[in-house]
Amino acid sequence: MSARKQKLINEPDDIVDEMLAGFCAAYRDIVRLEGERLVLRAEPKAPGKVGLVMGGGSGHEPAMLGWVGEGLLDVNVVGEVFSAPGPAPILQGIRAADRGAGVLLCVSHHEGDRLNAELALEFCEMEGTENVDMVILYDDISSAPKGSESERRGTAGLFFVWKMLGAYCEGEVDLASAKALAEKVRDNTRSLAMSLSSCASPASGEVMFEMAEGEMEIGMGLHGEVGRGRQKALPADETIDLMLPPILDDLPFQAGDEALVLLNNSGSLTLMELFILHRRVEEKLREADVSVYKSWIGAYATTLEAAGFAISLCRVDDQLKALWDAPANGAYMKQL
Repeated sequence: MSARKQKLINEPDDIVDEMLAGFCAAYRDIVRLEGERLVLRAEPKAPGKVGLVMGGGSGHEPAMLGWVGEGLLDVNVVGEVFSAPGPAPILQGIRAADRGAGVLLCVSHHEGDRLNAELALEFCEMEGTENVDMVILYDDISSAPKGSESERRGTAGLFFVWKMLGAYCEGEVDLASAKALAEKVRDNTRSLAMSLSSCASPASGEVMFEMAEGEMEIGMGLHGEVGRGRQKALPADETIDLMLPPILDDLPFQAGDEALVLLNNSGSLTLMELFILHRRVEEKLREADVSVYKSWIGAYATTLEAAGFAISLCRVDDQLKALWDAPANGAYMKQL
């Protein structure tokens, strides 16, 4: 299935800055733009609370722009398309998020993201900035085998971390407990994605990868990283039946567990397709005696216009359910 090369843009070099200008104008009550592509909360959280910073490449919107706001992240440091921001803007983001109780830098596990985050922390140490820490986040079961979870990629399931960690850090907590909460959510989250088509870079027009009509690939990453190999595309129910068991087995989820469900649109699936897929997810979870606490269905961490989706499950207890239900006011996670 071919990717859409024609994009409604102006100059390729202006893509990210024009996107940020439009986003921050549309949601000026929630966010503001500052410094070197920093998206900040319009109203900073109260002094004495842990600040949360995320850095990542563009092309995955609304992630992570949509998770900045009350009850969510304090700062998103935005990079070029599919490219992590450098250490200097990350350092600016850390300074902007500091409310006197420390700053936690949240890193989606990809080589460039981790390297630049580590360099930013070195800069913090060199200039004497204290009480800053980093948490590495991952969820994609296709990117490393069970037992090697720390080598896995961060994908759509990090959605759960932003929401619950953001709620947690609205309270009177310290940096160490904030990091521990992030790790708890991460360690209870598993994701697996699939794709029917590629996408094309808005900057170069180049197609990320080629896929033939009638094919699908299970396990692709947010940047088109290789999955588990091409195969004939299957109907919706058979696709879920193929993808859900490895997710359940990996944690493993057990009878009686409660889970949050995210069905994330990679870019160009229709809501009709997503609801058909979600229907089957609910059926199979009932068969496994796993209760769905709440579901979110839509485009939350995209790969430009790729046609595909990810299933993410997060096992929750009473603490995590309370954090999930806490008020939040990001552009794409409002408490309605």
